[in-house]
Amino acid sequence: MSSNQYDAQASTNYKEAFSLFDKRGNGRVAIDSLGDLLRACGQNPTLTEIRDLEKNVGGDSMFARAVDFETFQRILNRPGGFRDPGEPEEYCRGFQVFDKDMTGFIGVGQLKYILTNLGEKMSDEEVDELLKAVDTSSGQVNYTELVRTILAN
Repeated sequence: MSSNQYDAQASTNYKEAFSLFDKRGNGRVAIDSLGDLLRACGQNPTLTEIRDLEKNVGGDSMFARAVDFETFQRILNRPGGFRDPGEPEEYCRGFQVFDKDMTGFIGVGQLKYILTNLGEKMSDEEVDELLKAVDTSSGQVNYTELVRTILAN
């Protein structure tokens, strides 16, 4: 696939994702959905980056609390981009801090606490949705499997 074909395919994918987040069908996406839209397009913005974008793009008027596709494209193509999602091993090393016995597993309750209270905090609903993707029947989560699942999506 040539570079131009790849760019055209990526642009089509971005338009499709944008359309899915355009709840009112008016060609605009609510500013508070910007982080989710960026992630759906394969970007990995931090919460700080999202807040900065919301401040810079948003304003006081209701109309400014949404972005059009052209603005979204400028955000996607901004100089410096967003941070690289990282390698699976990096994430696993982070979980190993909490895996005292080095079993490759961490308790579901402990994982929920970590994800909702440390670093870039997730909501309880987000954690519950995430845990649907992995086996939790034993009360433990294989964090290597969890990381693979997250990075594959």
